[in-house]
Amino acid sequence: MTHSILPSLNIPGRGRLACVGLGMTLGSHLTPLARSHILQADVVFAALSDAIAEEWLKRMHPDVRSLQPYYAEGKPRMKTYREWVALMMDELRAGKQVCGVFYGHPGIFAWSPHKVIEQARAEGYEAHMEPGISAEDCLYADLGFDPGRYGCQHFEASQLLYCERRIDPAGYLVLWQVGVIGNRSVGRFDTAAAYRALLVERLEQDYPSDHEVIVYRGATLPIERPRIQRITLRELAEVLLTAEETVVLPPAVTLQPNRAMLERLQALDAREREGAVA
Repeated sequence: MTHSILPSLNIPGRGRLACVGLGMTLGSHLTPLARSHILQADVVFAALSDAIAEEWLKRMHPDVRSLQPYYAEGKPRMKTYREWVALMMDELRAGKQVCGVFYGHPGIFAWSPHKVIEQARAEGYEAHMEPGISAEDCLYADLGFDPGRYGCQHFEASQLLYCERRIDPAGYLVLWQVGVIGNRSVGRFDTAAAYRALLVERLEQDYPSDHEVIVYRGATLPIERPRIQRITLRELAEVLLTAEETVVLPPAVTLQPNRAMLERLQALDAREREGAVA
């Protein structure tokens, strides 16, 4: 089943696009629907940083084209992502059934899938995103916390430095791509400790320097286990991180009741009961 903002065209020879998620753990996270999009495609584009995952995908389809070679040291990542979109659109315009395969969920921290779907739909093609199990999903399972209990905020780490954002230390804080903080437009694959030191300085506005920080990386192969490292906030700048590691700060303060709102809710409850009795 496909979903599009445009009517289904179903024209023979007309290209169609699906961007699917491979999930995080190779093989075990691929959904039946994502698999069917891969198998039915004429050409498959793979944005997978793991050579093992690419080889596994090639066993499923005879025409898998890796997007990884378009990365280059010193090359802006946005230029690479635009090249990915252009490659997929070229095959789509040629009347091919195109499938883009991305790690985890194709719509999370992935600019190209959203953009190519937007462009394809604007040109009248059917385009669909099929979700996958993301690093966030694995994180909740591996670290054993429920985001609904205290609440949970998610930020791309650089955004905390670039923008004025409000952190709620009564809930969990999840920071993505700390390993490349301050590095969104430059083609480097990591950043120095000085960049992370600025992040620590920002976080110390809301957390004590000895607050627990969890550095997490989910398993990508069935034989692996997740990597979980517990440090203090002050140590975060000196820990070597890649873009694949996620940083989690547990709550630092307890939730405080909003007494004024609770009283208003109680008053509403009382009126509802009175109305029911009447």
